[in-house]
Amino acid sequence: QVRVAESGGGLVQAGNSLRLSCAASGDTECISAMKWYRQAPGKERELVAVATNSGTIYYPNSMKGRFTISRDNEKNTAQLQMSNLKPEDTAVYYCNAEGVYGLTIGTRKCEYEYWGQGTQVTVSS
Repeated sequence: QVRVAESGGGLVQAGNSLRLSCAASGDTECISAMKWYRQAPGKERELVAVATNSGTIYYPNSMKGRFTISRDNEKNTAQLQMSNLKPEDTAVYYCNAEGVYGLTIGTRKCEYEYWGQGTQVTVSS
């Protein structure tokens, strides 16, 4: 299977920048895209950015401008550069690897998606 792990969260003052990293391991041939989500207290999880294997980058309109996703396909990593952070960016940030569902690797089948445990980002005013 695929294991996903985030790093780089922490406490930062408003206006500053922070860079999150995500590393995938295991059956990485399953992965078709890597995404970042976030979930603030009391709110639903929301999509922040997507980077596909073919290089397509997508941001929801609400995330355009201050978030930049990058990816290294060979290393199976993805980064999220966040700039001009605001207190409302405070959330747990999750890395998600989208899988090619049903693709078989050896005796194992790929799943729809794989989630990391999340990393806390806290922005103080």
